[in-house]
Amino acid sequence: MANELTIDVRRRHAGSPEIAATLRLPLDTHSVTVLFGPSGAGKTTLLRMIAGLDMPDSGSIRCGDQIWFDAARSTNLPPQRRQVGYLSQDYALFPHLTVRRNLAYSHAARGWAIDGLLARFELAELADRYPRQLSGGQLQRVALARALAAAPRLLLLDEPLSALDTPTRLRLRTDLRQLLAGVQVPAIVVTHDRIEALALGDSIAIMIGGRLRQAGAVETVFDCPADAEVAAAVGVETICPARVVSRAASLVTVEIGRACLVAVDTGDPADEVFACIRAESVTIERNQPATPSSARNHLAARIVSVTPEGPLARVALDCGFRLNAVVTRQSGNEMRLREGDQVTAAVKATSIRIVPRG
Repeated sequence: MANELTIDVRRRHAGSPEIAATLRLPLDTHSVTVLFGPSGAGKTTLLRMIAGLDMPDSGSIRCGDQIWFDAARSTNLPPQRRQVGYLSQDYALFPHLTVRRNLAYSHAARGWAIDGLLARFELAELADRYPRQLSGGQLQRVALARALAAAPRLLLLDEPLSALDTPTRLRLRTDLRQLLAGVQVPAIVVTHDRIEALALGDSIAIMIGGRLRQAGAVETVFDCPADAEVAAAVGVETICPARVVSRAASLVTVEIGRACLVAVDTGDPADEVFACIRAESVTIERNQPATPSSARNHLAARIVSVTPEGPLARVALDCGFRLNAVVTRQSGNEMRLREGDQVTAAVKATSIRIVPRG
């Protein structure tokens, strides 16, 4: 397809997992695809192969009708002919060049285009400054503007916020999303940060141990992980081995230790499964409410620990299995949640993701 990036590559590297990636990405002008996974999963290596900075051992990479790499045909288009803008973790700006000259370094950039980029990224007043004179947010904007100076058909961003301190990184997530939405160039963004993935991406590809494991819309992948490893990668806090005891009316009942849970049936016939539950999906009740909630699962629980996390508190519960919950600190204080207390944990059937084991 003319507006699709097709990747089917393998690459071996001493001391690291073999990269084996097969993926088709639409290149719509507003699309941002997040390449997500833990550190060491091979995300940066895959990004560099797309850019032409690293070469696969086998396979092919196509962008629309253009072949960027094909091992069988001995084709390997050099980076400068792939029309990609590449933004590395440390931005890689030339320290001895001003902002304007950094942008003008691209052979495709002309004076009028540079002036337009300076204006678009609110850099006109900084045009004669050097990188050492800029803040983290300003450096990010300069690096992104330089990546666009060559009029790329695709932007590749490798951990674009990782070089920033935490407060700056939090502040610039929204700015980066707005910038990406405004430049009308499809982008692939590498990150291992769950919040960044949710904030930046339209679609997501999960990479674990050198393999692409699941791809789709961000909300779909985070809410419906394909297996336990993907669930752990996207931050699901409770992942318990379970056994299916019955199925009826599109619901499945599973047994975890001495507890039984009702969940939505995904249609997989496996009886040995994992039950995956996000902490924010668990409600803690001191007493059964007078008006029953919509949650199908109410579990007697003992509080194992309460750990403050800024405005939130993480509560570990023993329900016959370990279940994690998150409440606001204010709610925890009002409920006087203490270690050893007996409470009720409520979980909706729709909040429990059942995935097969193995």
